[in-house]
Amino acid sequence: MPGARMKFDELVGKLRARLSEPLPGSIAYEPFRAVTSSGSLPKFEHKLPPKPGSVLILLYPGVNDEATFPLIKRQDYAGLHSGQVSFPGGKAEPGETYVETALRETKEEIGIDPTAVEVIGRLSDFFVMPSNFMVVPVLAYASRRPEFFGDAREVRRILECNLFSIMPDAAVRQKEILAAGQFRLIAPHFEVDGEIVWGATAMMLGELRACLKEIGV
Repeated sequence: MPGARMKFDELVGKLRARLSEPLPGSIAYEPFRAVTSSGSLPKFEHKLPPKPGSVLILLYPGVNDEATFPLIKRQDYAGLHSGQVSFPGGKAEPGETYVETALRETKEEIGIDPTAVEVIGRLSDFFVMPSNFMVVPVLAYASRRPEFFGDAREVRRILECNLFSIMPDAAVRQKEILAAGQFRLIAPHFEVDGEIVWGATAMMLGELRACLKEIGV
């Protein structure tokens, strides 16, 4: 029954099967795309090809064994994604696969041992336009809640989000934000532990959410 609290092992099995089929991709992104107050999109021009990168969406049984995943709030720095909430992840190193990148970055940022994680699939490649990255969102799970150790240089705080909390229509909100200190945008977003989850992270969650709705979550 849609909206029921599916057991963790059942959810992982159904999600693994769904991710082996064609993905919704950009159709699922559109409800989460931030625009200017005039309704247009910010324009970014890049002369170089996109840089490869990966993020990890790590599911684990949280409170009441309900599927949960970590997000990080990044430290403030001189960059486009300063202070934003995102999945753990980052730029690929030479010779790495997208899975190796996701697992390495997650270990570096929040201390997750790659051997405690099982990959179950991936979402569509996602082009992060402002920073010119082509990101692979990797889905994985851990059989128990991991111990988190945030890297103080990169991570201000670690958030734990109940997967079911982002499923209702009412979970998608809108507000005006100031992006990169210069762009005023109307941003569809989720709220997690008092933080705004918008932009690329919300759009990737939008694709995951679409897949979950298809399997009855």
